[in-house]
Amino acid sequence: QVHLVESGGGSAQAGGSLRLSCAVSGYTYQLYCTGWFRQVPGKGREEVAIIDEKGRAKYTHSVQGRFTISQDTAKNTRYLQTVSLQMNSLKPEDSGTYYCAVGPSMYCSGDRDVMDYWGTGTLVTISS
Repeated sequence: QVHLVESGGGSAQAGGSLRLSCAVSGYTYQLYCTGWFRQVPGKGREEVAIIDEKGRAKYTHSVQGRFTISQDTAKNTRYLQTVSLQMNSLKPEDSGTYYCAVGPSMYCSGDRDVMDYWGTGTLVTISS
Protein backbone atom coordinates (compact mmCIF):
# COMPACT_ATOMS: atom_id res chain seq x y z
CA GLN A 1 0.00 0.00 0.00
CA VAL A 2 1.10 3.52 -0.74
CA HIS A 3 0.95 6.06 2.07
CA LEU A 4 1.70 9.76 2.04
CA VAL A 5 1.80 11.69 5.29
CA GLU A 6 2.25 15.45 5.31
CA SER A 7 3.69 17.47 8.17
CA GLY A 8 4.90 20.99 8.81
CA GLY A 9 1.79 23.01 8.27
CA GLY A 10 0.68 25.68 10.67
CA SER A 11 0.42 29.42 11.02
CA ALA A 12 2.89 32.10 10.04
CA GLN A 13 2.91 35.80 9.40
CA ALA A 14 3.30 37.30 5.97
CA GLY A 15 6.95 37.39 5.03
CA GLY A 16 7.75 34.35 7.10
CA SER A 17 8.67 30.81 6.16
CA LEU A 18 7.34 27.31 6.58
CA ARG A 19 8.62 23.95 5.47
CA LEU A 20 6.27 21.15 4.53
CA SER A 21 7.39 17.54 4.40
CA CYS A 22 5.70 14.47 3.04
CA ALA A 23 6.79 10.97 3.99
CA VAL A 24 6.12 8.51 1.20
CA SER A 25 6.01 4.77 1.67
CA GLY A 26 5.11 1.90 -0.61
CA TYR A 27 5.60 3.67 -3.94
CA THR A 28 8.00 1.28 -5.61
CA TYR A 29 8.60 2.93 -8.96
CA GLN A 30 11.83 4.61 -9.96
CA LEU A 31 10.09 6.81 -12.52
CA TYR A 32 7.56 9.14 -10.94
CA CYS A 33 6.19 12.60 -10.54
CA THR A 34 5.52 14.03 -7.12
CA GLY A 35 4.46 17.39 -5.86
CA TRP A 36 2.41 19.73 -3.76
CA PHE A 37 -1.08 21.02 -4.36
CA ARG A 38 -3.23 23.38 -2.37
CA GLN A 39 -6.90 23.97 -1.96
CA VAL A 40 -8.93 26.72 -0.39
CA PRO A 41 -12.62 26.43 0.48
CA GLY A 42 -14.85 26.82 -2.54
CA LYS A 43 -12.08 26.36 -5.08
CA GLY A 44 -10.49 23.46 -6.88
CA ARG A 45 -7.17 21.95 -6.04
CA GLU A 46 -4.27 23.94 -7.49
CA GLU A 47 -0.91 22.55 -8.49
CA VAL A 48 1.82 24.42 -6.60
CA ALA A 49 5.05 22.60 -7.43
CA ILE A 50 5.98 19.28 -9.01
CA ILE A 51 9.22 17.40 -9.47
CA ASP A 52 10.19 14.22 -11.27
CA GLU A 53 12.74 11.53 -10.50
CA LYS A 54 15.38 13.47 -12.41
CA GLY A 55 14.87 16.52 -10.23
CA ARG A 56 13.17 18.61 -12.89
CA ALA A 57 10.84 20.97 -11.06
CA LYS A 58 7.98 23.18 -12.13
CA TYR A 59 6.21 25.87 -10.13
CA THR A 60 2.99 27.73 -10.48
CA HIS A 61 3.69 31.34 -11.39
CA SER A 62 2.56 32.79 -8.07
CA VAL A 63 5.18 30.91 -6.05
CA GLN A 64 8.16 31.09 -8.39
CA GLY A 65 11.22 32.42 -6.60
CA ARG A 66 9.65 31.89 -3.17
CA PHE A 67 8.98 28.15 -2.93
CA THR A 68 11.43 25.31 -3.47
CA ILE A 69 10.47 21.68 -3.88
CA SER A 70 12.95 18.93 -3.06
CA GLN A 71 12.97 15.18 -2.66
CA ASP A 72 14.89 12.35 -1.06
CA THR A 73 15.11 8.86 -2.46
CA ALA A 74 16.36 5.60 -1.03
CA LYS A 75 20.02 5.10 -1.81
CA ASN A 76 19.79 1.59 -3.21
CA THR A 77 16.35 1.48 -4.81
CA ARG A 78 15.88 5.17 -5.74
CA TYR A 79 12.32 4.88 -4.49
CA LEU A 80 10.82 8.15 -3.35
CA GLN A 81 10.96 8.63 0.41
CA THR A 82 10.31 12.29 1.11
CA VAL A 83 9.13 15.31 -0.80
CA SER A 84 9.45 18.71 0.82
CA LEU A 85 8.33 22.24 0.08
CA GLN A 86 10.28 25.17 1.48
CA MET A 87 8.03 28.20 1.47
CA ASN A 88 9.59 31.63 1.95
CA SER A 89 8.27 35.17 1.76
CA LEU A 90 4.84 33.84 2.52
CA LYS A 91 1.73 35.78 1.56
CA PRO A 92 -1.83 35.52 2.87
CA GLU A 93 -2.88 34.11 -0.50
CA ASP A 94 -0.58 31.14 0.11
CA SER A 95 -3.02 29.95 2.77
CA GLY A 96 -4.84 26.72 2.18
CA THR A 97 -4.70 23.01 2.73
CA TYR A 98 -1.59 21.57 1.14
CA TYR A 99 -1.57 18.05 -0.20
CA CYS A 100 1.32 15.99 -1.45
CA ALA A 101 0.81 13.48 -4.21
CA VAL A 102 2.69 10.96 -6.32
CA GLY A 103 2.04 9.34 -9.66
CA PRO A 104 3.58 8.35 -12.96
CA SER A 105 6.23 10.57 -14.50
CA MET A 106 3.77 11.33 -17.31
CA TYR A 107 2.09 13.81 -15.01
CA CYS A 108 5.25 15.92 -14.85
CA SER A 109 5.64 15.78 -18.61
CA GLY A 110 2.07 16.92 -19.12
CA ASP A 111 0.88 13.66 -20.64
CA ARG A 112 -1.37 12.79 -17.71
CA ASP A 113 -3.61 15.01 -15.66
CA VAL A 114 -4.12 13.04 -12.48
CA MET A 115 -1.91 11.80 -9.70
CA ASP A 116 -2.45 8.35 -8.29
CA TYR A 117 -1.92 8.76 -4.57
CA TRP A 118 -2.61 11.60 -2.18
CA GLY A 119 -1.93 12.55 1.40
CA THR A 120 -4.66 13.82 3.69
CA GLY A 121 -3.37 17.39 3.71
CA THR A 122 -1.89 19.89 6.10
CA LEU A 123 -3.33 23.33 6.78
CA VAL A 124 -1.27 26.47 6.18
CA THR A 125 -2.57 29.81 7.44
CA ILE A 126 -0.72 33.02 6.66
CA SER A 127 -1.78 36.20 8.40
CA SER A 128 -1.12 39.71 7.16
